[in-house]
Amino acid sequence: MQKKFVGGNWKMNKTVVEAQKLARQLADRLSDVDFADIAIFPPFVDLYPVNIILREKESKIILGAQNMHPEPSGAFTGEISADMILSTGAKMVVLGHSERRHIFLETDSFINRKVKRALEAGLKPLLCIGELLEERKAGKTEDVISQQLKGSLKDVKLNSADDLIIAYEPVWAIGTGVTATPEQAQEAHKFVRKVISEMFGEDIAKNLRIVYGGSVKPTNAKELLEKVDIDGVSVGGASLDADSFESIIRDSNIAS
Repeated sequence: MQKKFVGGNWKMNKTVVEAQKLARQLADRLSDVDFADIAIFPPFVDLYPVNIILREKESKIILGAQNMHPEPSGAFTGEISADMILSTGAKMVVLGHSERRHIFLETDSFINRKVKRALEAGLKPLLCIGELLEERKAGKTEDVISQQLKGSLKDVKLNSADDLIIAYEPVWAIGTGVTATPEQAQEAHKFVRKVISEMFGEDIAKNLRIVYGGSVKPTNAKELLEKVDIDGVSVGGASLDADSFESIIRDSNIAS
């Protein structure tokens, strides 16, 4: 059985000095953790400075980036490539986050190109999917999830279930303080696993980790993590505080 996965998306927060301070706190506090895979996703400018801290501390925390461009190089001002991310020491990358989909209007086909490039380069994608509030109210949750999965993973080749992590993050629960109930989250995760089974086979679907994201806090993490199809959590604001993030990580052991 795979370990639980707990990821912290720092979004557009933390200067280099602040990022190194938080990385140092986490490395010290979590040095005994072997029951979960922990990843942090700082802003691009913080990646290499944070990696310096993680290496100094000999930490097992995985470093990841928040986005990337699908082309290996070129005239794409303000963008960053997979090889650039790898050169910082990062091993993962968040792709398809709702903020990229809805603020920056990224399509499934564009995200699909990113997923293929990340895998080709040796980065593990944390692929985000999730519905808007109006889509849930209209009973379209499964349609949206299916479309995003099939579009974002079209013609993708997975050698093993460990090549990829999927994060179900309902848009109406991200940064709003509203969390999907454990039952709502479980229902969505079970459906994601069904679609993955249809696309990649039962063995991949059974072992691929599907994590929940959306206003995850120390007060609700354990209840979510106890659900059978929830293999971890993707944490936003609560990952910016060492106490909160550590609490959530410790709860992933209780719920294992």
